[in-house]
Amino acid sequence: MLGQTSLFVGFYLVAKIVLLVQAGAAFCPNIAERQEWRDLTNKQKIRYLDAVKCLQARPAKGLIEAARTRFDDFQAVHINLTDEIHLVGQFLPWHRRFLSVFEQTLRSECDFVGALPYWDWSRDVDAFNKIDNSPVFDPIRGFGGNGIYIPGYAGPFNNFTNLGGWVPGTGGGCITTGPFASYNLSLGPGTISTNHCLTRNFNDAFAWALSSAQIANTTKQPTFEHFRIELEGEPTTPNLKLHNGGHFAVGGEMLNTYSSPGDPVFYLHHANLDRIWWNWQQLDLPHRLFDVSGRSSVDPPFVNITLAFQLKMLNLAPLAPIRDIMDPTSEPSCYRYI
Repeated sequence: MLGQTSLFVGFYLVAKIVLLVQAGAAFCPNIAERQEWRDLTNKQKIRYLDAVKCLQARPAKGLIEAARTRFDDFQAVHINLTDEIHLVGQFLPWHRRFLSVFEQTLRSECDFVGALPYWDWSRDVDAFNKIDNSPVFDPIRGFGGNGIYIPGYAGPFNNFTNLGGWVPGTGGGCITTGPFASYNLSLGPGTISTNHCLTRNFNDAFAWALSSAQIANTTKQPTFEHFRIELEGEPTTPNLKLHNGGHFAVGGEMLNTYSSPGDPVFYLHHANLDRIWWNWQQLDLPHRLFDVSGRSSVDPPFVNITLAFQLKMLNLAPLAPIRDIMDPTSEPSCYRYI
């Protein structure tokens, strides 16, 4: 006789099949396995870094005239759509789609064999209450370290009025180590176009927002709307949360809402957020598999999103309804987290 666990798994699989058929989704012949950065082999790490560098060497396809490379093209799309994809219901679905298109582009244009990795910052924060020594920032088998220290550098925090007790970070300038130290961005900071180095400004004053306790507080939220708001954070919450905590702790280019994909670490940070969302979905299957809600725009008139809401990728990929990306283990995404 089947045990309770087997019965649940069987019920879930049947329910999932019904939901996928109703949504018009297709099963994947192969599912890529996204792993935490430090769990990759050295060969896998170098293979991924080389693929990103390949995108940085390929010519742009021209969404923004100033973009020089295919890597810039992804940053350009994020810059153009920033006001439509943050603080709204489609925040998580849009970024899930964005990362999937990035991953697939690495494969199709740079012969990448593998899956997009993620950075579980809670493993660094729980152990050291800081991110500085994370293997993600290794100078050889990582993304390089902090920016050059600029004493008293506040950067955009000069414009943050709600961060009482703010202390400067430990960088602020160009990164000098790792595979991206010599790469110059053509876009940003923000919505402007300038030729500039990749900057970081590590600030462990924000590390607390990335702990496993914060993840647990996020995944205990009862509805998608509560979960999304708790994960995304300011200004819809009074404090930093997982999403903006990661951006703030790394600083530099990552701190700019518009141009943050200029730092390759952006994709690992958002992959971890996507993993946490997928974990939350799996806590109550099949009910959360296609659970979405929230306003479609920051400014009125507001419309609540549905599974039919179309996710824009501009020149990166065709429109896709939210329902198509809700289950990452189905087409067109075809990945899972381990």
